[in-house]
Amino acid sequence: MSHYHSHDILVIGSGAAGLTLALQLADHARVAVLSKGELNHGATYWAQGGIAAVLDETDSHDSHIEDTLNAGAQLCHEDSVRFAVAHGPDSIRWLLSQGVQFTRFDHGSNQFHLTREGGHSHRRIIHAADATGRAVSTTLSQQATQHDNITLFTRYVAVDLIVRSGRCHGAYVLCRDSGHVELFHAKAVVLATGGANKVYLYTSNPDGASGDGIAMAWRAGCRVANLEFNQFHPTCLYHPKAKSFLITEAIRGEGGRLLTARGERFMFRYDQRGELAPRDIVARAIDHEMKRLGSDCVYLDISHKSPEFLLEHFPTIRARCLELGIDITREPIPVVPAAHYTCGGVMTDQAGRTDLEGLYAIGETAFTGLHGANRLASNSLLECLVYGSSAAQDLLARLDSLPMPDVAPPWDESQVTDSDEDVVISHNWDELRRFMWDYVGIVRTDKRLQRALNRAALLEQEITEYYSNYKVSNDLLELRNLATVATLIIRSAMSRRESRGLHYTLDYPDPLPEARDTVLTPANFRAQDSGTPSLQTGRAS
Repeated sequence: MSHYHSHDILVIGSGAAGLTLALQLADHARVAVLSKGELNHGATYWAQGGIAAVLDETDSHDSHIEDTLNAGAQLCHEDSVRFAVAHGPDSIRWLLSQGVQFTRFDHGSNQFHLTREGGHSHRRIIHAADATGRAVSTTLSQQATQHDNITLFTRYVAVDLIVRSGRCHGAYVLCRDSGHVELFHAKAVVLATGGANKVYLYTSNPDGASGDGIAMAWRAGCRVANLEFNQFHPTCLYHPKAKSFLITEAIRGEGGRLLTARGERFMFRYDQRGELAPRDIVARAIDHEMKRLGSDCVYLDISHKSPEFLLEHFPTIRARCLELGIDITREPIPVVPAAHYTCGGVMTDQAGRTDLEGLYAIGETAFTGLHGANRLASNSLLECLVYGSSAAQDLLARLDSLPMPDVAPPWDESQVTDSDEDVVISHNWDELRRFMWDYVGIVRTDKRLQRALNRAALLEQEITEYYSNYKVSNDLLELRNLATVATLIIRSAMSRRESRGLHYTLDYPDPLPEARDTVLTPANFRAQDSGTPSLQTGRAS
């Protein structure tokens, strides 16, 4: 395969956001889509609950907007919230046109079954049983595979963006199968790489969620915002063989009860909404109960519902739990909180445009202002669809005026060797994720954050030295990006001297009167921090 590729648009990421954009561009542009692993291995595929949209006549846009603003702890950008909510129904209709099969009330019915999740005042979550992400991901992947103007590159991981004369012209990309770095040129690049939750020891996310897009954009000079707001999903299955398996919010929406190891309900001690409180409140309550009782987990009980109901609504969860010896029709499910969603990201406008000309960011990679200090359940896939579409429309309008770049220099591997010390990568990966969990987790303090920053600085030095001397690999690239994003998360958390939404610190337990975004600018860090960006891209000669 050629080491040089040229397309109109390069999309880095193959989840809901990236594929939505690619499919809406493909009738008018040649699109390359990079997938880090095989297709359907990203976070979209594992999304269980559904997509929030106003689809019922008893619901309203104003109600969805109000619920989102309340969950976001006064930090949402209201224009972004209104934009996303207003375009929600059209996004669902587009998915239906692509062939996504959502759950209906009964066979042959034209009425979709809508569920309710924490923080929502109405049933507005459209879903495909308890595997909505799988339905969306497989349908869009199939459509993309069949489109003549979309070229899918699987097992390709981006190294760095190509920035020349103040524009983004493509990316250097590692082919994981050949081990060589290839050159991808495009009129515009779209980052749709998901979040950064593998920076934590416990996460509901798949292995690829290493903040690649956020780190690459930062190195290319883009601002990031609100990275201190990391959402911890309250209920990840607690079992040694259940790696990253999420127990959907919809179980609590359908009456699931949270219990201590003693069998006592506890959520109403923390919030009058009980199990239907927003995720940050539920996650902190579980964390407090586990620490108070010295428990490894708490329990989520839905066994009071009929086996027929559970089989119809939660077949995936029921099957997975049965594989592990847990019968959810008879006994509660052991659960723990886990890092789930990155609310901040690369700053963009409503069309997905970043600070760098020719570079877009959409989905979890981006900061649009939609989520504020805490994301409302099932607004994530909504954001992917709405902003994937808006970025596609912007690119279509500008496509003819975008310049095709000159060929950039090839990647230079002449000064590096194969590593014989990969243990350094695995050791640093483990250390990073542990200190982030211990010091930058659900509950924070100034002392913990300073400890984390000190360790992050040492790790970044080691990783930079390693990166300069050895050939790149997927594990090294992910570690490098995670270390960058970890530092950005820590610095963001240190600068917020209040508790708001997902950021809770014992040193500043109350919110400030005025809610403000945390914005980090690369130029401000260049002189003082070894992890600051350089506009020199990778090791291009």
